Amino acid sequence: MNFIKLIVGLPLVVIICVVAFMNNQTVTLNLWPFSFNITASLSVVIIFLVLLGYIVGKIGSWMTYAPVRMALRNQQRQNRKLNAEQQKLVEKVEGLKENLENIKASEPAAPKESGLDKLKQQLGGLFKGKHKQDDFWCL
Repeated sequence: MNFIKLIVGLPLVVIICVVAFMNNQTVTLNLWPFSFNITASLSVVIIFLVLLGYIVGKIGSWMTYAPVRMALRNQQRQNRKLNAEQQKLVEKVEGLKENLENIKASEPAAPKESGLDKLKQQLGGLFKGKHKQDDFWCL
């Protein structure tokens, strides 16, 4: 972006300077409401008015973006608060994870049943003699 500003701005400055310095006549400026007259070289008047316009434009853009800068500052403050809160929560979660690890380590490990034992239990339950007298299919 700065490169584009340089490409546009540099020729513009050169053109303004060439026009200003090619016009060396003296002019009288009447500042109407104050009944005040100024006599100066036209080149000085042109350069002064261009610089005055540049400064007024910069001040105008600075004032236009004041609400945006204020919102950005508020957002940065809020981000700092949220980062501090997130850090506290991360520390709390890590502490809870450590507590969980300690609890798991302190519990005695229950003997696990093997898959073969579970299968035997299930099959044993199927073939036990649970017949009802009123069951039609079991004669």
